[in-house]
Order: sequence, then structure tokens, then C-alpha cells
Amino acid sequence: MSIWSRITAALAALAAGEPFSAVLDRLRLAPERSVAFTIGVIALGAKLAKADGEVTRGEVAAFRRVFTIPPEEEANAARVFNLARQDVAGFDAYARKIAAMFPPRDPVLRDLMEGLFHVAIADGSFHPKEEAFLREVATIFGLEGPCFHALMARFVPGVTPDPFALLEVQPDASLEDARRAYRRMVRESHPDALRARGVPDEAVRLAEARLAALNNAWDEVQALKAA
Repeated sequence: MSIWSRITAALAALAAGEPFSAVLDRLRLAPERSVAFTIGVIALGAKLAKADGEVTRGEVAAFRRVFTIPPEEEANAARVFNLARQDVAGFDAYARKIAAMFPPRDPVLRDLMEGLFHVAIADGSFHPKEEAFLREVATIFGLEGPCFHALMARFVPGVTPDPFALLEVQPDASLEDARRAYRRMVRESHPDALRARGVPDEAVRLAEARLAALNNAWDEVQALKAA
């Protein structure tokens, strides 16, 4: 059974009244754990789009660019999206289900957060309710603090970038600690590494922007430490 066939079966179970948590738990036990992940990602994207009160075409288009769905499966994906976008309630449960599939601060979780930020700003604004939504998801993913600030600085107009936050180190960190953080994040942001994680081309382009921001941050940190 394909991933999308399993999603269709899960939707049928939901329509029959089975609790969503039970459906995801059952799917997570299957060898293809990406079924539960895929449902969770679509649901998070839909609920984020709804967070400011209106799901816009731009947000839907942004979601489709970053979270690629095969053309032959768009109808199934749309059913999941439309079911989830009715309201924001329960988004944290989806986030916890996704977080439970990966080690803390796994690069996949960062990729997902970047995609969600891309959706949030697709309509040209960043609503306080979208920020609250994303902060909660980041906390669940273990990506709060400097990591979340780095994402805000990269995606939200008007947020001043902090080079130490972008490298996710404290301002009093040693230059060697900053160097290690920089090298780790560069490895994780390499296009080949992202493609190996199944990240679509649009998200790879987001990571290329992340890499440029990391390079700039490292240059700034070196200059500040040398001053």
C-alpha cells in the first residue's frame, strides 16, 4: 500500500469517528512512518495558514512549492489540507506527533520550520497569531531561543539579525565554539544533504539562503571577536 493509499485509509477512519490521535498512533507503528509525518506536515501547514483568520491563495501556493505533492496525489493531499484548515485547534498535537518521530533538534525539524515560515509570510504580512503558532511549534520541536530568533531574522521583515543567534551560540561563546556551530550548520545546510533528506527544490533554495546568512554571520562574529 502506497503512502497516499494509507493516508486515504486514515481519512476514512477519521470520517468514521476514530480519534485522530489513535489514527496517527496506528500509522506510526507501520514501517512507513512517513505516512504520519506527511499527514502532520499537511495539517500544520493548513492550520498555520488559518492562524490569522484567512487561508489565502498565496499561502496555499507557498505550501505546495515547499512541501511538494506528486500531481497524481494532489486530490488526496487536498482532502487532508481542507480537513485541517477548518480551524487552528489541535495544531500542537500534530507538532508533538512529528517531533516524536525524530531526535531533538533534528535537521528535518528545522527544514519543516523553514517551510512553515515561508507559508506564514506568503501573504505579505506576519500576523502575531502566526508568530505565536510558530513559537509553540518551535518549542515542541526543541528549536526555541536562538534558533527561533534566527528564523525570525531570516524570514520576517524588520527583525534585526543577530550573528550569534544565527549561529545559535551565546554572545560570550568562544570563537572556537562559534566555529564548530558554524561548520555543523553549514554541513546541515548543504544542498546535497538536503536532497538526501528528500527536501524539494524550493526548500533547497530556502536552505541556500540560510547558508548565505550563516556565512555572513560567521564573518560578523569573527570581526566582533577580533575587535
